Amino acid sequence: MVPHDLLLSPWTLGLLGLLVGSFVNVVVHRLPLMLERRWWADVAAQLGDSESHGRVFGEALPAPAAALSAALSTRIAQLPRLDLARPASRCPRCRSAIRWYHNVPLVGWLLLRGRCASCRAPIAVRYPLVELAMGLLFAGAGLQFGAKPVVLLWCAMLATLVALSLIDWDTTVLPDDLTLPLLWAGLVAAAAGWTVPLASSLIGAAAGYLALWSVYWLFKLATGKEGMGYGDFKLLAALGAWLGWQAVLPILLIASVIGAGVGIAMKITGALREGRFVPFGPFLAGAGVVVVFAGVPRLLDWLGWA
Repeated sequence: MVPHDLLLSPWTLGLLGLLVGSFVNVVVHRLPLMLERRWWADVAAQLGDSESHGRVFGEALPAPAAALSAALSTRIAQLPRLDLARPASRCPRCRSAIRWYHNVPLVGWLLLRGRCASCRAPIAVRYPLVELAMGLLFAGAGLQFGAKPVVLLWCAMLATLVALSLIDWDTTVLPDDLTLPLLWAGLVAAAAGWTVPLASSLIGAAAGYLALWSVYWLFKLATGKEGMGYGDFKLLAALGAWLGWQAVLPILLIASVIGAGVGIAMKITGALREGRFVPFGPFLAGAGVVVVFAGVPRLLDWLGWA
């Protein structure tokens, strides 16, 4: 039997992180598309719901709505399969299948010199950077938590934070498919005695959600605009569940400072177009990563709150 010290060493976890980073790239690309398909299916179902239409509008479902519902449903059914496993990885430009050895994390991108083997279209450097980042985060988790099975939980948590950050940056959406499992996993881990005390986890989840929920409504009442989405509430709740209630305020402070700095820099350089906004999720997730590795007691001491 392979000892834990070797199986869960930083080096082994780093290699695992490279592989998981490749999967994270798949999740970041495909999950938003899968969600959009689901939303269109919901639209089709709602358009064809004659009972709901009657309750809301007090009249029979008009023929155009029923026809559009049927047309949408047919079109959605004709779409090729799309999930996290199928279809196999392909070049988005020429649709050529990517050979297995070109899918090896980091190595494949270097062998191809950042271009598709078939059409020579450039492959975004973000793909190997995500793989490298996951490798470093997993290795760091090994150093932080030691060669114990619980380290795999923290690795999964970190991978989810990276996926959420990139999806939110690309789409300004934090999917419930990731935030809610992350929240429940944090609560279950605490209940099992693997992370923080359960009371701290429960209070952290509630405090995280209510903190941003309050900010959201205060801002909306003052300006009539929405300053953030409900996904941010759920993400901070999940971080509170994993790290405890003491971590909520440091996470908010770190995320706000970094987010403000990035937003100002983008505004000055013209990267932030008029009417657009910088999503807050990546900064919340980044602050959560800082707290994971720095530790709540050390952060509170640095901030003078200990």
